[in-house]
Amino acid sequence: MPSFLYVTADVFTNQRFGGNQLAVFPDASALPAELMLRIAREFNFSETTFVLPPDDPRHTRRMRIFTPTGELPFAGHPT
Repeated sequence: MPSFLYVTADVFTNQRFGGNQLAVFPDASALPAELMLRIAREFNFSETTFVLPPDDPRHTRRMRIFTPTGELPFAGHPT
């Protein structure tokens, strides 16, 4: 079974274990979209963010954001 590095963060707070939980996969280049959705369902956070190489050479990276029910085009706290 493959393993992937991820970080969990508490956003919109100044206290540990407060605010909204967020899972971030800093290198998700090997993850297909179906697996991203399954991972988001497993975490069951508001959003799970996957960082990927950019599509546009003017950018440094791109993100895909998933909820337990599907992909979002944009979300406030992961960005």
